[in-house]
Amino acid sequence: MQPFAVIALLLILGRVFAELWLSRLNRSHVCAHANEVPTVFHGIIDEPKYRRSIDYTLAKSHFGDIVNEFDAAILMAVLFSGVLPWAFEKFSANFGSSVWAMAGFLFVVGIAVSVPALPFDWYAQFRVEERFGFNTTTLKTWIVDRIKGLLLAVLLGYPLLVLVLTMIEWTGASWWLWATVVVITFQLLLMLIAPAIIMPLFNKFTPLPEGELRERLIALAQRTDFPARRIEVMDGSKCSRHSNAFFTGLGSFRKIVLFDTLIGQLTHAELESVLAHEVGHCKKRHVIKMLSVSVAGVFLAFAVIAWLARQQWFYHAFGFAYQGGFAAINVVPAILLFSLVAGTITFWASPFIHSWSRRFEFEADAFARGAMGETQSLIQALRKLSEKNLSNLTPHPLYSSFYYSHPTLLERERALRMTT
Repeated sequence: MQPFAVIALLLILGRVFAELWLSRLNRSHVCAHANEVPTVFHGIIDEPKYRRSIDYTLAKSHFGDIVNEFDAAILMAVLFSGVLPWAFEKFSANFGSSVWAMAGFLFVVGIAVSVPALPFDWYAQFRVEERFGFNTTTLKTWIVDRIKGLLLAVLLGYPLLVLVLTMIEWTGASWWLWATVVVITFQLLLMLIAPAIIMPLFNKFTPLPEGELRERLIALAQRTDFPARRIEVMDGSKCSRHSNAFFTGLGSFRKIVLFDTLIGQLTHAELESVLAHEVGHCKKRHVIKMLSVSVAGVFLAFAVIAWLARQQWFYHAFGFAYQGGFAAINVVPAILLFSLVAGTITFWASPFIHSWSRRFEFEADAFARGAMGETQSLIQALRKLSEKNLSNLTPHPLYSSFYYSHPTLLERERALRMTT
């Protein structure tokens, strides 16, 4: 085995062992608080619901361990069995080396790698979520949604791959800069069209009916100078009893979306406070900041791919023949291999990324506190959402640093109660 292949193997094994260790650490921490509701949560959640949240946390944790081990096994098999260079050779021999053929190869491999995960997705939805009363979807809806996702990938993802590979053959050594521009432009366009075209393919959106709630939310948008074309209700209950609220789109295309489950769980004041939190993300420019990080990430990714595409040892480490030059057939193996191993590397950066995200949540909470003029509505909303969603109230700090993009309920309450 080539030296870099050994390094890649060790990184994959290191990640899966770290995931298993973190999972076990978190389960031990949760079980240590399982005998009774911690004092700080008295009045927030009753004992039966608390024990059910623990059972839900442990069930997801054990199942997650199985999924992580399986994913690692599939990744190692794909990378080190020789199947990729064999498939690449057969595919190019039968379909040629045009950008259309090479984009097809990347697309087919992506689909093939994702297929083994489908049984786990099914089990998570129809066994784990069903067991705890969250699943409301049918097998037909589940299958249809995945077919829709595949068709969207064909209609949107495949042309994007063709365009990126075309940049390689048109622009030579600077291809990765042009590819970055193409991908970022695509992401921005997707953010614009998704609310009107893509999201309605999966869920039904209806205008929030006239009444007190609509008046409160419109008044909030006006006094916080939050431009939104409309407020809509999404039929989240079609698939799950979990609840959420968000805004989507850019500029004048922005709209506010409330899950129907959320409306059924919270009072009008609590819903207003949740929306104020979402507005806070916009007013604090969190979307722009996250988009800037995404742009930087795409730029860095293509820069690394362009460099790897010129390294003979990288190709040989995974059994590919190195041909060099700026043609799609020569760069595609680097794109494919990088996409497969990138997640293993970025896993170790997740505490830093999530730390940034959690800071944004604190800032959005503080904005909501100012917009509402009080804290109790948001605190009550967060408590209800934690209870209804059976959230883990006592995660291990190290585990949450790797996996939690939001602060814990206790951390958010403490921050909200602090004076500004």
